[in-house]
Amino acid sequence: MKKIGIVTTSMGQGGVERFTAVLSKLLSQQGYEVHIIITKNEVNYDYSGKLFNLQLHLNNKNSNISKLRILRSYFKKNNFDFIIDNRTRPQFLKAFIIYKYVFKAKKIISIVHSYHLKNYLPNSIFLAHLLYKQVTVLAVSKGLQNKISFKYDFKNCKQIYNPANTLNIVKKSNEEISIDDKFILFYGRIEEHVKNLTLALNAYKSSLLVENGFKFYVIGSGPDESLLKKTIKELQLEQYVVLMPYLKNPFPYVKNAFFTVLTSRYEGLAMVLIESLSCGTPVVSVDCKVGPSEIIQHKYNGLLIENHNVIALANAFNMFIEDKILYNYCKNNAQISVQRFSFENIAKAWRELLETP
Repeated sequence: MKKIGIVTTSMGQGGVERFTAVLSKLLSQQGYEVHIIITKNEVNYDYSGKLFNLQLHLNNKNSNISKLRILRSYFKKNNFDFIIDNRTRPQFLKAFIIYKYVFKAKKIISIVHSYHLKNYLPNSIFLAHLLYKQVTVLAVSKGLQNKISFKYDFKNCKQIYNPANTLNIVKKSNEEISIDDKFILFYGRIEEHVKNLTLALNAYKSSLLVENGFKFYVIGSGPDESLLKKTIKELQLEQYVVLMPYLKNPFPYVKNAFFTVLTSRYEGLAMVLIESLSCGTPVVSVDCKVGPSEIIQHKYNGLLIENHNVIALANAFNMFIEDKILYNYCKNNAQISVQRFSFENIAKAWRELLETP
């Protein structure tokens, strides 16, 4: 049985953290011995395997040297076949020390989750090759793989989509909630420079949704909650926008939404789109860099709209209200359209990556 260590910052809120939990279940089901190594004491998602929580082993020794020594000892003791690095890696020197001094494994897989490459790869091509020369760089979408390969000319850049545990999502979506509103939904991290909720709110106000009785539900937490509330007030939308904190299980709301919305400036794959479609809920998304165009088939399972265009997005909202045949067609196609992201299909790709010499 091969041993796999998945390294991540935490198992707290967020798409990357949720991906870690799902990946641990997928790999455990394939018969691998899975360890999850977290550096912050936050655990909100169900996972499979053994959890190593660095903060619980520090014994008040909170220096970086102490952290590195404890981690190095853990990796040396376990002698993993694979380390899957799921963290952001914006600082070259820190990443270099961890990769050359701390990580102990036969092979390392470094995942890139976002089009904002500076969070994962040095801007310098020389430094990037120095750090990742003997590492498999794994992109979560084809567009991301193309960008990485074009910029860095890596020979070891591969691509696997994030898995969606569709059966579990559907099961969780069936939990009862008490809600009488008609609503559209955004759910995710409240981080304006990435998610661009200002665009979504302006399009909502400019559309026919308000006069047709649809509220705008926003579920999530993040650093820009105050800015979001300020924008809602400025747009005089206080009675129409419903703010809810992060929910461990948002899927009953996803299932009951008229459609979900994504207005990001950039993504890596945008798992919320796959999750929404898994719940049978169509999506309206901007065509940001990268990911949505690999999930959404325009007017088949949702609407894919030019980014940074309030009028185009408002018109898309209106289209789903006014064209009930189109809306129902997209809704009926939603679940079947994301079968390629299922556990079974993504597990096959991971097995090929992990078992190929």
